[in-house]
Amino acid sequence: MSLSAIVAENVFWVCVVVWFLMRVPRQRRARLEAVATSRRGVADFIVRQVAALGFGVLPFVYVITKIPHFATYPFWPPLAWIGSAVFLVSLWVFYLTHRELGHSFSPSLEIRRAHRLATGGVYRQVRHPMYVAFLLWAVAQALLLPNWVAGPAGLAGWLVLFAFRVGREERMMLDAFGDEYRAYMARTARLVPGLY
Repeated sequence: MSLSAIVAENVFWVCVVVWFLMRVPRQRRARLEAVATSRRGVADFIVRQVAALGFGVLPFVYVITKIPHFATYPFWPPLAWIGSAVFLVSLWVFYLTHRELGHSFSPSLEIRRAHRLATGGVYRQVRHPMYVAFLLWAVAQALLLPNWVAGPAGLAGWLVLFAFRVGREERMMLDAFGDEYRAYMARTARLVPGLY
C-alpha cells in the first residue's frame, strides 16, 4: 500500500473521530429533552443501521483488514487532497447544522417539546443541511478509500438514509409546524440552493 493511501486512510479516520466528538455530546443532550412527537420505529431503525453499515462498519473493516481485497484499486494521490478538503467542508456544515439546531436536535425522527423550527444560519438556504454534511462525508469516503466496496459504501448508506427518511421527516415537520413549515419549504431548497 502506498504512503499516500495510508495518509488518506488516516485523514478519513481523524475526520470520523472529529465528527463523533461533535455528535456524541449533542446526542446525550438530546436524550434529556422531552419528546413531543416520535416517528421512531422499526423502519427508521433499519434505515439508520444500513447507513451505519455504509459509513462505519464497511470502511472500518476495510481499513483494518483490507477486506474485500478483490475490490481494492491503486490509489491516485491527488484524491487524498480532494477527499480531505471535502471532508473538512462536511465537518464545517455538520458543525453549523448542530449549532443552529441547538436543543431541537434529534438523531431520530422526533420533535422535542421545546422544539423550534430552525430557519437561520445554514438553514436559510437548505432545509436538510445534515443530509448535505452526510453526503459530503460519503463523497470524501469514496475519494479517500481506494476500494470499490468500502469507498462508495457511504454513498449507498446516504441514498438509503435520504430516500427513506427525508419525506417522513418533512411530513413530521408539517404536522408540527403547519403553515410555518410550508412557507419555509417554499423559500428553501431541500439540499442544493437553486437546484433541489
